[in-house]
Amino acid sequence: MAVYIMLSTLTDEGLKTLKDHPDRIRAVNAEVEKMGAKVVAQYAVLGPYDFVNILEAPDLLTVSRVAVELGSRGTLKTTTLAAVSVNEFIKGLEKK
Repeated sequence: MAVYIMLSTLTDEGLKTLKDHPDRIRAVNAEVEKMGAKVVAQYAVLGPYDFVNILEAPDLLTVSRVAVELGSRGTLKTTTLAAVSVNEFIKGLEKK
């Protein structure tokens, strides 16, 4: 499966929801899995983003659907990056 990094920033509504229901994070992760992606790792961070999520998905369309679905709720905004492991990257460079 392909790996994606999803950076998310909570809106004011999202911050209120998280404060009132911190367990919502796990519920959203379960919803993401129902959409066909898997949350491999997740970190709450300081700085311009609130969360860094490492996802696996079968293809770009699946992870795009996840991003649109989550963003349409009005509780967060996402930036999604396709990722490749350094070992795979090196192998790709070595091929001639």
